[in-house]
Amino acid sequence: MSRRIVVGFDGSAPAVAAVEWAAADARRRELDLLIVHVGEPAEESAGLLEDAAARAHALTGGVAVTAESRTGNVVGELIAASSQADTLVVGSRGRGGFAGMVAGSVSMGVAGHAHAPVVVVRGPRVVEYGRVVVGYDGSEQAEAAMEFAVEQARSRLAQLHVVTAWPVPVPAPYAPAYDDLIEEAVRAELETARARVQPWRERNPGLIITDDQPRDHPVPALTRISETADLVVVGSHGRGGLAAAVLGSVSHGVLRHVSCPVAVVRA
Repeated sequence: MSRRIVVGFDGSAPAVAAVEWAAADARRRELDLLIVHVGEPAEESAGLLEDAAARAHALTGGVAVTAESRTGNVVGELIAASSQADTLVVGSRGRGGFAGMVAGSVSMGVAGHAHAPVVVVRGPRVVEYGRVVVGYDGSEQAEAAMEFAVEQARSRLAQLHVVTAWPVPVPAPYAPAYDDLIEEAVRAELETARARVQPWRERNPGLIITDDQPRDHPVPALTRISETADLVVVGSHGRGGLAAAVLGSVSHGVLRHVSCPVAVVRA
């Protein structure tokens, strides 16, 4: 994996926000930055790309910034660019090839198949909370998400908040014994979820790591917690409540409802 960040750019407001996010991340982690425009070559797009590169230069403080235009399929070109990237960053919506980035096939295609973590940026952030949130269920994909979240939190000097969420069946008044079994299973799962976090604390003694196990569906749980987060990180697939976090309903819900940047990480 290359130590550079690739950001897709089409001149839209979310794409500008994506460039600014990528530039700030490149500065924090001392990575090179590549700005990629996919579409028909035009004088207007060339000027926009130059402006984006100049903006990134101003924000990175000396990090190497390059820009290039490509022709072809947007998803295919961004996936190809991600093969040489530490992170791929895109705006939530755009114009032209990036239209419908969050809700449509482009975002799902990029997030599901990119060779690097994908960060989707909705718009500029005015308030910083000093907290990175990660959805974690112990799966292979969640482990990769945790690695990315830890690096992001450390580079930001931020806290890391680990969320393991799952919906619990509604108690049945006519079956108290069954309800007791559910509560016992929930307590066991809570203990297991908390135990999974402890090794991360031991490996990162300088990082404040908190955890939460809400009895809720992952989408509303992460959406609610994201209101005071700078970044939400999820694995591309998971188990239990985070299963199918990219290609299923959870990923669609997180990308639709979470207002802060969202990172989708594949193992």
